[in-house]
Amino acid sequence: MRAVTQRSFGGPDVLELTETDRPRPLLNEVLVRVRAAGVNPIDAHVRSGAIPLLGEPPFVVGWDVAGTVEEVASGVTRFAVGDEVFGMPLMPRAAGGYADYITAPSRQLARKPAALDHPHAAALPLAGLTAWQALVDAAGVGAGRRVLVHAGGGGVGHLAIQIAKARGAEVLTTASAAKADFVRTLGADEVIDYRTTDFADAARGVDVVLDTVGGDTALRSLDVLRPGGTLVTIVEMHNAALARKAVDRGLRCLGVTAEPDPVGLEALADLVDTGALQVHLAHTLPLSDAAQAHRLIDSGTTMGKVVLTA
Repeated sequence: MRAVTQRSFGGPDVLELTETDRPRPLLNEVLVRVRAAGVNPIDAHVRSGAIPLLGEPPFVVGWDVAGTVEEVASGVTRFAVGDEVFGMPLMPRAAGGYADYITAPSRQLARKPAALDHPHAAALPLAGLTAWQALVDAAGVGAGRRVLVHAGGGGVGHLAIQIAKARGAEVLTTASAAKADFVRTLGADEVIDYRTTDFADAARGVDVVLDTVGGDTALRSLDVLRPGGTLVTIVEMHNAALARKAVDRGLRCLGVTAEPDPVGLEALADLVDTGALQVHLAHTLPLSDAAQAHRLIDSGTTMGKVVLTA
């Protein structure tokens, strides 16, 4: 089978398409024919060595997948051969998503939403679970809450806006002027152009902030929260100083990283199938163009998600 392998850390050009053996599913696992694989910033960080989750190369990056079950090992009751599935298996261990086939624990996958094709389904798990686990599981966002989503035009941000709206929240978001119309179509009630306006002046009395940027943005987000409010960060998870400042002000600061979660996947699929959640693809490229997909991710300017089709 084909797989995108890297033999060293570095820029996008370290990614190369190679031939390797097809994996065999172990107890409680399924073999999935990957039809599409999502490309995420974490993939680029692992590729470069900035976040060495997988140890030293060689390895195959990628966690987001959508495809068809081709083999079922003993112990699997959730799926049968031919079922269409999606998920983010094994995170933070290697899943090898940039390949024609992967094996995964069956309970780390869910049935693909009927309303999505494989590329759109592959774009959903990591970003969608990040937004769901941050807003719903960690912050308890619901009706009547006022939520600020940073970088609403990005992979996590554009899903977070829709999830918060689906749960009845009022949603503010930061975005460039070029992405303003896009985030409004997702349901954003107020768009703050971060290039011309200080969000700390424009947003006040916020119940929950979802920080997808980190640094000074995370710190100044404390200023817009009402007493008892919550900052959920997916960037500054280990920033003890930020957490202390939040506590000193009577606020909560929670760090969230996405983890495999079939319940969350099924909740996202339900939102998709009821029309409450749309996945925006910025670019769809063949598996052989993985390096170009990483260049797009590294640019930091994509609107929505980048996907490879296998």
